Amino acid sequence: MRLVAAFAMLLLGITGCAESAESAKPGVLTVGVREPATLLPADVRDQAGRMIVGALWTPLVDYDAATGKSTPRAAASVASADQMTWEIRLSADNQFHDGTPVTAQSYVDTWRTVADQRWTGSGVLTEVLRAKEISAQDEHTLRIVLDRPFGQVLAVLASPALLPLPASVLASRDWAGFAVNPIGNGPYRMAEAWRPGSGGRLVRVGDATGKAREIQFRVGDSAAQYDQVKAGSLDLASEVPGARHDAMHHDFTDRHAMWPLPEASYLAFPLADKRFDDAAVRHAFAMAVDRTALASGPLADQVDPARAILPPGIAPGERSGTCRPCTHDQAAAKSLLSQVPFTGPVTMYFGAGQEQWARQLADQLHTALAVEVTTRQRADEPTPPTDGPFLITRSLSTPSPHELLAALGKTTEYTDEGFTQLLTAADSAGTPEESGQLYRIAENQLLRDLPAAPLWSGHGHAVWSKRLRNVTAIPLRGIDLPLISM
Repeated sequence: MRLVAAFAMLLLGITGCAESAESAKPGVLTVGVREPATLLPADVRDQAGRMIVGALWTPLVDYDAATGKSTPRAAASVASADQMTWEIRLSADNQFHDGTPVTAQSYVDTWRTVADQRWTGSGVLTEVLRAKEISAQDEHTLRIVLDRPFGQVLAVLASPALLPLPASVLASRDWAGFAVNPIGNGPYRMAEAWRPGSGGRLVRVGDATGKAREIQFRVGDSAAQYDQVKAGSLDLASEVPGARHDAMHHDFTDRHAMWPLPEASYLAFPLADKRFDDAAVRHAFAMAVDRTALASGPLADQVDPARAILPPGIAPGERSGTCRPCTHDQAAAKSLLSQVPFTGPVTMYFGAGQEQWARQLADQLHTALAVEVTTRQRADEPTPPTDGPFLITRSLSTPSPHELLAALGKTTEYTDEGFTQLLTAADSAGTPEESGQLYRIAENQLLRDLPAAPLWSGHGHAVWSKRLRNVTAIPLRGIDLPLISM
C-alpha cells in the first residue's frame, strides 16, 4: 500500500510538473477565465467577454474617464468644429483577421446592425450617441451628425459596442457562429473556435503590439484557478473568489490587481408613491443600509461600497465632498424617518441575480427603521414598480458619465428641469475639465433629491505568476492582455 501511495504521489508530481512546464512555454500566456456569455462585441456583458474581446479588437480610441484624455487607436484622428458634426479619419493599414480592410463603411454597416439587433450595447447608438446621420465619406473617413452638441463622442467611441464587424458576418448574419469564432481587427486572432466549458486560443497577428505570441484561455472555477497560479501551473487568474480575497494580499503581495468594473447598483424609489414624496424619507432609507456588511457578506468582496452616484470606472476625477446618503448611520436614519409621516409595510423589488443580497438589505431596513420590509421578484417589464423601492444594477457600455446619469433619470422617472439643464451643459462643455465639473454638479443634484440611493460598484480581481510583468487593467476592458510581457 505504501508503494502504491508513493507511486500515486510520484504521478501527481509528474503531472504537476507537466502543467507547470506547459504554462511556462516561451511566449505562451495561460489565462484562467469564467465561461464568457458571448464574444460578440456589441453584446458582451461580463468580465471574461470584455477581456477577450479587448484582445481580438482594436477600438477607435482609448479613453480615460478620470482625466478625459483619449488615445487614437484604429482612428488616426477625431475632430469636430461644433460638437454636432464629427469626422473620424481611420488608420489606412487596419484590417480584419480575414484579410479584408476595415473601412468607414465597415463601421456604418456594423452600427446599423447593432441598433437593429438591439444587442446589449445598442443603447450606445440609440440613447447615448443619438446620431441623425452616420455615413462613409470615403474609404477612410467616417462622418457622424448628432441631434445636439455632445462633447462625449471620444468616450463613446471607446465602447466595445462600436467595434467593427467584417462584411462576411454582416452578410451571413450567423451571429451564433461568429460569437464562438469571431473575426476582429486587433493584435490577436482566434486560432480555433471557442470551446464552451473548455476555452480557446488566440495567436498574435504578424508584428502586432501584443507581447505574448499565444494566449491560451482555460475555463474553470475561479478558486481552482487561483490555486493553479499559486502552484505555478497557470499564469493568470482573471477572477478571485471571496474566499480567497484576504489571502490574495499575502499570497500575491505584488502580483495582484483590483480595478473598477463598469457596473453599479442602486436602491431606487417610486416617486409616484406618495410615501416617498419627501426626500427625507429617501435619505433615511439610504442611510439605513450597511453597505460594508453586505459587501463582505452575500456579495463576497466583489464590490466596493458606494461613495458617490458615479462609480470609479466612469467618474471624472475624485469627488471633493462626502456622500451623506452613502454613509451608514442607523440612528440618523431612524430619527430622520420619525420626523415625517410614513407608514409601512414596504415591498422592495429585486431583479434576476439580486435575491440573496436583497433579502439581507430588506432585513437591514427593517431593523434600522422599524418598518416591515418584504421582498418580491420584479416583473420583467420596462416600467418600474410604483408601490415600493426597487433595486437597479446598471452595466455600462461607455466610460462617459452621461450614460449613467441619463439612464438613472430615465429609469426612476426623475424629471427636474435643473438637472436636465445641467446634464445638457455637461454634455456640450468645451473641455474635459469643464464637463467633469458639470457632471459632478449634476451628480450632486441627484444626491440631494435622491431618486436612487447609490449602493456599490463592482470591481475585478486578478492574480498572476512571477514570470509575468506589465499586468494592468482598464475598467471597460479588464486585464489588458496585449500589454503583458513574460
